[in-house]
Amino acid sequence: MTSKNNGEIVDLSGWLHKKRDHGNLLFLDLRDNYGTTQCIIEKDQPFFKELEKMQLESVLKINGLVSQRSKETINRELKTGEIEVIIKSYEVLGTCKELPIPVFSDQEYSEEIRLKYRFLDLRRKKIHSNILLRSKVISFIRDEMNKLGFLEFQTPILTSSSPEGARDFIVPSRLNPGKFYALPQAPQQFKQLIMVSGFDKYFQIAPCFRDEDARADRSPGEFYQLDLEMSFVEQEDVFEVVEKLLNKVFKKFTDKKFLYEKFPRISFKNAMLKYATDKPDLRNPLEIHDLTSVFKRDDVKFEIFKRLVKSGSIVRAIVTKNTSDKPRSFFDNFDKWAKSEGASGLAYFSFEKNKNIEAKGPVGKLFSPESLNEIMKITGANIGDSIFFSCDKETNVLQLMAPARDKIGEELNLIDKNVFAFCWIVDYPMYETDKNTGKIKFSHNPFSMPQGNEKDIDFKNPLNIKAYQYDIVCNGIELSSGAIRNHKPELMYKLFEIAGYKKSEVDEKFKGMINALSFGAPPHGGIAPGIDRIVMLLAGEKNIREVTLFPMNQNAQDLMMNAPSEIHDKQLKELNILIKKK
Repeated sequence: MTSKNNGEIVDLSGWLHKKRDHGNLLFLDLRDNYGTTQCIIEKDQPFFKELEKMQLESVLKINGLVSQRSKETINRELKTGEIEVIIKSYEVLGTCKELPIPVFSDQEYSEEIRLKYRFLDLRRKKIHSNILLRSKVISFIRDEMNKLGFLEFQTPILTSSSPEGARDFIVPSRLNPGKFYALPQAPQQFKQLIMVSGFDKYFQIAPCFRDEDARADRSPGEFYQLDLEMSFVEQEDVFEVVEKLLNKVFKKFTDKKFLYEKFPRISFKNAMLKYATDKPDLRNPLEIHDLTSVFKRDDVKFEIFKRLVKSGSIVRAIVTKNTSDKPRSFFDNFDKWAKSEGASGLAYFSFEKNKNIEAKGPVGKLFSPESLNEIMKITGANIGDSIFFSCDKETNVLQLMAPARDKIGEELNLIDKNVFAFCWIVDYPMYETDKNTGKIKFSHNPFSMPQGNEKDIDFKNPLNIKAYQYDIVCNGIELSSGAIRNHKPELMYKLFEIAGYKKSEVDEKFKGMINALSFGAPPHGGIAPGIDRIVMLLAGEKNIREVTLFPMNQNAQDLMMNAPSEIHDKQLKELNILIKKK
């Protein structure tokens, strides 16, 4: 309602959001899905005391007169802020018990109480707006995908278990005793089968089920993704569609700018070298440099690092510009933080110049002017800059330097929170070495196409094989993985053999896929950006729970519906299942 409705008699239904008693006047804020309207009643009305005692969040139907507010009482923050409703009569449509959490406040409460009373939590302004945003984003994506010529199909929810990826959720079959379905971790095989079936552009807002532990950007149990696949395409064709879509989505729903209109392509190798992660936040200008070679010099006397480098460790460093005048506590705090993360610390010094280049800091005297010159050449550092560095086995250094880069960037206010920085991470290795067994295994998606001409692929050195696999990242959050698929059965057998699979195992575990590819499969590829993470970025939230209607807690429990729960012996008997109790 607006001032155009002034003088009208209206019926208004909603939740009693707030009450303000001003003696002779009682102000009631009535809230529905679209906003809040101020209603008033004078003290001499017969039902004044009833409304005065009414429990907040009761559902009311109010009949009243729309009245223009005076200029000084207009509330510009409300769509209905120019008017109020003078109450003539009311009806209670739904009573409310004492509230476990208030709805009129966005104050933070414990996860347990918020999820147990999620229906109340969802009435609160911020999270209610987030869920409305989610609905609008999904509708917009559907419209845009249709405009791009994609067709929406629904793939099965009950399917076979997958030997790759995360743990499956298993569903027993009543009609096939002793056998089980699995909920799909993703519609991966089905969307490839859709391409083999002759449909060349598919998409789906797909539910995915993975028995994984929760993280801030990952819900335990289930999530949704924009699943898409295209036939007769190469990697750049997929990039073009996704960039076009994400540009439109993010510009439609936020005013934030893009750091790069054309998303940069960064090889996996360079990402690990420059950012120590394949999920870099490019809003942060800091880069990581390899200083391992410096610690092989005779004029560097940092003996601890030199011994580690001789035994196979590496040294990586971060330069901060114009920080030599920072107090020692600034540097020591990062060293203490590194130790709290389980590392031995972060060594540091600042570059100064008197007669020669010098290093100011606890370990500065261990470097000659010539070695400092080489460090400056490698890193691009100048006089007045500082450097933090770590030495350890490669895995440990990467685990430390990625969050160190983020932390230093935050501390120096280098990260612009008003931009989105997208990038593609490309050229993933096809294989990696299993840390526990030492055997070769797939590093990413086993159905991906290796790069290069098949005749020239170096199958004898599988760790050198790169795949047409790619991730899209925004502000340090991985939105999706994708790949150009391997549509050649004989090549697939060869690649699986390297990872330890016999031909018979491939035929058994991927029966539908390998059989379909044998009947004329087109080149195809796709990707599946996470809907939850897209909305989380658009809403400016740090936890995916804030953009999910009914999330589970950290232990994958639904506190509101009491799931998972035990089932009756009768149901177990029908499913031919016997539970052995400890």
